[in-house]
Amino acid sequence: MTYKLSRLAPGSYDVLLNGVIIASLVRSGDTDNATWTAELLVDLPVGERPAPFTEMEHAFGSLEEARRWLGDAEIRDADAHSKI
Repeated sequence: MTYKLSRLAPGSYDVLLNGVIIASLVRSGDTDNATWTAELLVDLPVGERPAPFTEMEHAFGSLEEARRWLGDAEIRDADAHSKI
């Protein structure tokens, strides 16, 4: 599975899987001690959630940690998202 992150605004990304937005990734708190949360947009049964999602939400200590969890997701600007 290939995930991509499409930046919407500072601290806010759409999470795309095969060109479809399936989740959001947002920063909460100050930049120095921020928490990043990836949240699925649709509440799917556990067995139907795309890997690595085992819960509706997953929290991370950094954007890089979230990117690695998503299989080293590529970051794209919002303009690139509209061309997908």
